Amino acid sequence: MNSSAVNVPQKSLSFRSELLHMWLFSPDAGPNSRLAASACCALFALAAAGLMWLGYESPAWVLVAASYVCGGTRATIGAIEAVLARKPDINALMILAAVVSAFMGRWGDGAVLLFLFSLSDGLERYAIERTRRSIAGLVDLRPPTACVVRDGREERVALEALRVGDAVRVRPGERFPIDGEVLEGRSAADQSIVTGESVPVDKQPGDPIFAGTINADGTLLVRMTRPAADSTLARIVALVEQAQERKARGQRLIEQWQTPYVLGVLLISAAAIVGWYAMTGDFGRAMMNGMVLLVGASPCAVMLASPVAVLAAVTRGARHGVLFKGGAHIEHLATVETIAFDKTGTLTLGRPTLRRIVSTDGVSEDNLLALAASLEQFSEHPLAKAIVVEARRRGLTLAPVDEFTREPGLGISATVGARRTRAGSAALFERDAVAIDDLRGLAGAADSDTAVYLVQESGARGVLTLRDEVRPHAAEALDDLRRAGVRRFALLTGDHAGPAARVVDALRIDALHAGLLPEQKVERIRELARHGGVAMVGDGVNDAPALAAATVGIAMGAAGSDVALETADVVLMRDDLRTLAEAVLLARRCRRIIAQSLLLAFGMIGVLIAMSLAGMLWLPVAVVCHEGSTVLAVLNGLRLLGEGRAAV
Repeated sequence: MNSSAVNVPQKSLSFRSELLHMWLFSPDAGPNSRLAASACCALFALAAAGLMWLGYESPAWVLVAASYVCGGTRATIGAIEAVLARKPDINALMILAAVVSAFMGRWGDGAVLLFLFSLSDGLERYAIERTRRSIAGLVDLRPPTACVVRDGREERVALEALRVGDAVRVRPGERFPIDGEVLEGRSAADQSIVTGESVPVDKQPGDPIFAGTINADGTLLVRMTRPAADSTLARIVALVEQAQERKARGQRLIEQWQTPYVLGVLLISAAAIVGWYAMTGDFGRAMMNGMVLLVGASPCAVMLASPVAVLAAVTRGARHGVLFKGGAHIEHLATVETIAFDKTGTLTLGRPTLRRIVSTDGVSEDNLLALAASLEQFSEHPLAKAIVVEARRRGLTLAPVDEFTREPGLGISATVGARRTRAGSAALFERDAVAIDDLRGLAGAADSDTAVYLVQESGARGVLTLRDEVRPHAAEALDDLRRAGVRRFALLTGDHAGPAARVVDALRIDALHAGLLPEQKVERIRELARHGGVAMVGDGVNDAPALAAATVGIAMGAAGSDVALETADVVLMRDDLRTLAEAVLLARRCRRIIAQSLLLAFGMIGVLIAMSLAGMLWLPVAVVCHEGSTVLAVLNGLRLLGEGRAAV
């Protein structure tokens, strides 16, 4: 016999043994392996019962052993590891009950216990893995190749071969393979997998594109702006996967009490066995009643009530453009009573428009606007962008600047044409004792607008007033939040009281804090937190300190924003305030479902303990009730995945 003929069966045997090891012993085995092991446990037990009925006891006992191995090996390994770590868990209770049942001659009861316990474990793993895969699979929506345009020629290459700066052509109906910026063409994109928006978004040169989204009706040339592995979609999936691993406070508390609880159940069961034996003198009955108590008191459903619901909430939120960074943030958002908002870009559109230009010395509007735009051209503030956009619309030439300095929350300064020039709010010049009373008068009736004062070394030059309109659906969103149970709203803004009051009046906000620097926003958040949980809603960039100080920091309109994805506890990918109401409703729905599952779990435990102490419960019935409550807790948590959008 040649060596190759020998090696093939050896390799086959080795492969099969590895499969068997994975199937029976590995804690990382998937749900299919667990369910298959549970099915084999039941089949072997039924076959053993049939053989015993026919009188073939010896082969029947072999099948009994096989049934116990299939149904109990994984739980036994888990129990041993937990005991060695001095943290006995539910596995230890179940295996102990099954082993005692077998030694007492009630092997059938033990087989039923192991079958239902392993079946419940497999079903739980199946439900959870399916939920995880539904999010992780989003990355696979990116096409594996892209049509790159180089030197005027199109070439289809693997996604990994693309580099930042490459131009990619995407035709109608195709998915965008990359994050990028439109260079040529006009179309619309279905961005629902990233932002949750059901309506396609128009795209034109300069607009952002997200990998995995669908090009609707026009051919676009897109410049790649970030590596494929670092796309917005990939980062969203990574954040969701991290969130699924972060435990809520309630879940951590339950896990901390698991070991003392299990030890308590063991001691109470032992005491009950002694008591029953002392009263009846029937050791077998006393032992079985003790095992019934042990099974009935096991907290399987309690342990799963929170993690399954949190996992479902994280997954559902991600599908609709709401990213929760972990279970703790869902828990916190469900309890907030006050929500504080930044103004610009949050309650307003974030696209101010220039309304008035007034100079102090007769300089023309265009000259004053050109000076202001030259100063503001390197600022990222929405007001600065509005001034620059208007200057370019008028075809004005912007002067070069030197020594650019930004003063957060106040304004900016730079050297323009050899003269030091400053632009900012009234607070900037009041701090430095610069007289701007004349400019205030020039602003006139524009108290409800935001004023940008322009001052040079020679004195005040003029004032520009801008207005940022309230978001169309802001009032509707705040009404939804009120119905969801949010009691108070506050506006924290660096803008002065005039334009802020206009927003407060329009949206019926309870408290206004205007003219705040970033550190003062943090102080106001801490003051509000004295009366209960506070959520802070901002853009995740300028409001990072306030977001960090709040019970829950929420960044809105954060698709493509690296800073927002990192700083906030909850990220709203859509630039729509109604998503905030959906997030709060989802968090509160999750909390209610957890409470329902815990009530079911503790109620079932109480009933089973009472019936077992009264000697009115058989072990198979206790197992069915116990595992049934566990499966119901899992299914109850997973309801969040299937409910309509109104529940999100």
